[in-house]
Amino acid sequence: MTGTATTPGRRPLPPLGPNRTPPLPKAAERILDNGLRVIAIRRPSVPLVEIRLWLPFGKAPLPRAALLSQTLFSGTVTRTGVELAAELQAVGGGLSAGVDADRLLIAGAGLAAGLKRILELLNEVVATAAYPAGEVAVERDRLADRIQVALSQPAHLARTALARRMYGRHPYAEPTPGVDQVRAVRPTALRALHADRVHPAGAHLVLVGDVAPKRALDTAEQALGDWNGAGRQLQLPPAPEPRPAPLLLVDRPGSVQSSVRIALPAVDRRHPDHAALQLANMVFGGYFSSRWVENIREDKGYSYSPYSLVEHSVAGSALLLAADVATEVTAPALLETLHELGRLAVLPPGADELEQARQYALGTLQLGMATQAGLAGVATTYAGFGLPLEFLAEHSARLAAVTRDEVAAAATRYLAPASSLGVVLGDVDRIAGPVAALTPVELAGERR
Repeated sequence: MTGTATTPGRRPLPPLGPNRTPPLPKAAERILDNGLRVIAIRRPSVPLVEIRLWLPFGKAPLPRAALLSQTLFSGTVTRTGVELAAELQAVGGGLSAGVDADRLLIAGAGLAAGLKRILELLNEVVATAAYPAGEVAVERDRLADRIQVALSQPAHLARTALARRMYGRHPYAEPTPGVDQVRAVRPTALRALHADRVHPAGAHLVLVGDVAPKRALDTAEQALGDWNGAGRQLQLPPAPEPRPAPLLLVDRPGSVQSSVRIALPAVDRRHPDHAALQLANMVFGGYFSSRWVENIREDKGYSYSPYSLVEHSVAGSALLLAADVATEVTAPALLETLHELGRLAVLPPGADELEQARQYALGTLQLGMATQAGLAGVATTYAGFGLPLEFLAEHSARLAAVTRDEVAAAATRYLAPASSLGVVLGDVDRIAGPVAALTPVELAGERR
């Protein structure tokens, strides 16, 4: 068999296409008389509608809040949990709840033709959830078991240790309730918390799907307009910025891996540095082609999936780094991490490197709103942070305009190794000496 030989080597990549501003879908918004803000967005790709209800839940006692989210749909004063589920399924729908230190989020989807019925059932739940003793007992045990399992996972332990080190007495310092705390919660406490905090004032309802936006607003007002609550909306205090401190070593005897977690200061989405910081993080460790990933994964094989991200919470933002490495290379991996943080300030990204990160960031934004569920998630997050949907286009334009010098300035300002606050969870007997040769360390439990 004969053929034309080809020259070995890499084929050149095709040129990147032009940056495109993400098109904003047709939307409408209304604040109901009871204070509920409703946002309806048309995305008719499939005959479904995504439903998201964000309720501010800052300062809610975490054990009660966690169990409330698990039992919210366990029954109302007129319907059992099974009956609720059957009613929702009859219109192709389903709803569930989750909670964190910022918000209680009710999320689900259903047939667009069943939107009115889904919202009527949602209104029944938020207005008259009953928290039956038997259902609460079952979910309490399940939640306690899940927490017990989480307490055996290194990633969870490392993140918790970092949160406590970052936030001190702030509510963000305890991302997970204790097992005994959850087991002590009773239905009366859930009913009291519901009456106090589950109310429409300050809440946001987002509807995305095959709907006419203004008609969807009318439907929401008919279904939820009589939801009323005399509870409270508490504001979280500002979260403290990560402050430089010795690296905290948390002992996990016999561990074959070390979990490295580092926090750095960041800015919120409204800040003029936000776009430049996002790209600086992308270049450093925010996606697979980043410098940090190339160094400690591709080149040296220290970690399988290191990553960094700018995490935004209602009370503050932080840049977080995470890597799990073999115990014997903990110190070398930490050295390379600090090296890459410092290198970004003195060696800004080249034109191609920056453009690749920019295209990835812009593409991720567009992919994030390409589906009904993705668009609902983005719109709900923005609403919870007080941002309009138009912020998507504004942020895209800022990302497209950020210069190399601005990225370098953001790296110098926010990614400086001297500003870091870190935790390493691992076998202290094996890692303490090598790590202490690189940076000041403190053993967990030393200061009591």
